[in-house]
Amino acid sequence: MDQFLFCTPCHFGLESVLAGEIRRLGGENVTVTDGKITFSGGPEMLVKANLWLRTAERVQLVVGSFRATSFVELFDQTAQLPFENYIGRDDAFPVKGWSLDSQLFSVSDCQSIIKRAVVRRFETVYHQQWFEETGPVHQIQFSIHKDQVTILLDTSGPGLHKRGYRLQANEAPISETLAAGMLDLARVYPDTRFYDPFCGSGTFLVEAALKACNIAPGLKRRFSADRWGLVDPSLWKTCREEALAVIRKDATFQAYGSDLDPAAVELSIQNAKRAGVVSRVHVVQRDVAEFVPPEEGKFLLMCNPPYGERMMTAAEVKALYRTMGKVFSMREGANYFIISPDEEFEEAFGRPADKRRKLYNGMIKCQLYMYFRNLPRPAAGPNKPRPPKGRPPRTRK
Repeated sequence: MDQFLFCTPCHFGLESVLAGEIRRLGGENVTVTDGKITFSGGPEMLVKANLWLRTAERVQLVVGSFRATSFVELFDQTAQLPFENYIGRDDAFPVKGWSLDSQLFSVSDCQSIIKRAVVRRFETVYHQQWFEETGPVHQIQFSIHKDQVTILLDTSGPGLHKRGYRLQANEAPISETLAAGMLDLARVYPDTRFYDPFCGSGTFLVEAALKACNIAPGLKRRFSADRWGLVDPSLWKTCREEALAVIRKDATFQAYGSDLDPAAVELSIQNAKRAGVVSRVHVVQRDVAEFVPPEEGKFLLMCNPPYGERMMTAAEVKALYRTMGKVFSMREGANYFIISPDEEFEEAFGRPADKRRKLYNGMIKCQLYMYFRNLPRPAAGPNKPRPPKGRPPRTRK
């Protein structure tokens, strides 16, 4: 096939970030909706989307979409879709999905009916009654929202957050895709100095290094679609070689992490080794109260401090935020990005954020508190108007 329609789900709040990634890859007809992006492209886009998208949860092919309010409509319209364009007579095609605010609310019944409809389609196309399903797996996924049915094929296999470097995680890890999205918002460059004083399993450290060095996040893993035969195997090989060729080996990026837990320190180092960026990642055991930011030059600090739901009490979390406010000193060139579900974070931290963005860490509603306008502002007096927020007013020399 020359063109595909793709659907890529993402964390709520990262839709614009993912849409930007897709456009930079060359995706066409990009459409943004809550929690997902649809776009079109050819076989090369299928490969590159899996290799390069940092914030997508997976890359799916849209087989078809239609409205159905009865099981008969669901069966008949599913059986009309061209599954044979993607799935061979010997391939496996399991079915899973979900339904929300629809008349067809039984997921198990919908799953069974869609499976039978695909079999009926193959009986007509392949002229046989039994299908062994011994070939590569083509996971069929369906979504039914307000009676609108969408049938998709998952090209990724394990979710794209599984880069391959994090075999183990600490007690409360942040996902690789959410971390990558936050880093996109914070603007990581090849010469960035990066800090995380709550590094945990090192996700921020590794994802920042991958981005700064232009390393494709999917370079060290395989995908379901590379075994399908839908795309010429030589295209997978070519795209991987191209990804290797554009790695920024000349980047001066360095990441500095710390954690109170010595096991987390070791875990971060091991994950950085598996990701191939350990030469750029430096981790030590240290309490955040002992953190000392650089005295000069630009730097970026991003962290995911404890939320107080499993590891600390609410009072201990508030005390931690106050400590962070004391040691995270504000000056020109200092940039702090902190994710927290606590709506009173700014009060405990001691300063209002320059900007906030709502994100979801799993099912937990959070805010990304951004501090980047760190120039001192003169106090307002009776005859001295307060300058506007943002850049200081220019003065003539």
